[in-house]
Amino acid sequence: MPMRVRRSPLTFFALVLGLSVPFWLLGAVSDAHLMPGLSVSALMTFCPAIAALILVAREHSADGVMALLRRACDWPRIRYHEWYVPVLLLMPCVSLVVYGLLRWQGMPVPAPQVAALPSLLMFLAFLIGAIGEELGWSGYALDPMQERWNAAKAGVLLGLAAISWHLIPLLLLHRSWTWIAWWCLYTVAARVLVVWLYNNTSGSVFAVALFHATLNLSYMLFPVNGSHFDMRYGSVVTAFAAVVITGVWGPSTLMRRART
Repeated sequence: MPMRVRRSPLTFFALVLGLSVPFWLLGAVSDAHLMPGLSVSALMTFCPAIAALILVAREHSADGVMALLRRACDWPRIRYHEWYVPVLLLMPCVSLVVYGLLRWQGMPVPAPQVAALPSLLMFLAFLIGAIGEELGWSGYALDPMQERWNAAKAGVLLGLAAISWHLIPLLLLHRSWTWIAWWCLYTVAARVLVVWLYNNTSGSVFAVALFHATLNLSYMLFPVNGSHFDMRYGSVVTAFAAVVITGVWGPSTLMRRART
């Protein structure tokens, strides 16, 4: 069972936003990019984990901090190994569908250029960043939200929180409001998928961090460095997957097996 503590998701979200302000300011005054399309403000990716660790330390001191940190490597929770299939392949499949739709419509999309070593290094970087996020979003905030609401509602609310957190960095990258609107749908749908995977892997933070990393990697490997990824199609395909999964597994728990 996930670690049970008295937690306030609202306090957590407020602390995440507060910790992120210096990174937003850094992105505003610097033109530096960690990689194409990824502003230096993306270093805020560790703020959810830091916020969660601060709150857990206040509530449960060092033992709680160590317990939360261990969840970054909690792959033994994934008792049914078939769940690695959607964890690792769902978002690459979304990108393949988007690519196929663009080619079907005759859009000038270059062929993917995937180099093994750079892709592996990028994946490892994204995985580290995803752990920084998911220790907070999933490891700290998700369980109390599911206890108050159902699983699907918790996913939507976490998606909305992620939108508010990412909005300033997206504006710093000069994304259009149309692109941001489609990205919002994409983000909420992806967060519902995260909750589905989390619940069906016995609350594994490692599993959802892997999924989060594949989401970012799939986007960056899309030609060219994600610049040809059509967010309209990406959001609709991801939302369709989230709706189907919610319908099949049920919005209350998004799972078929009870957690043990």
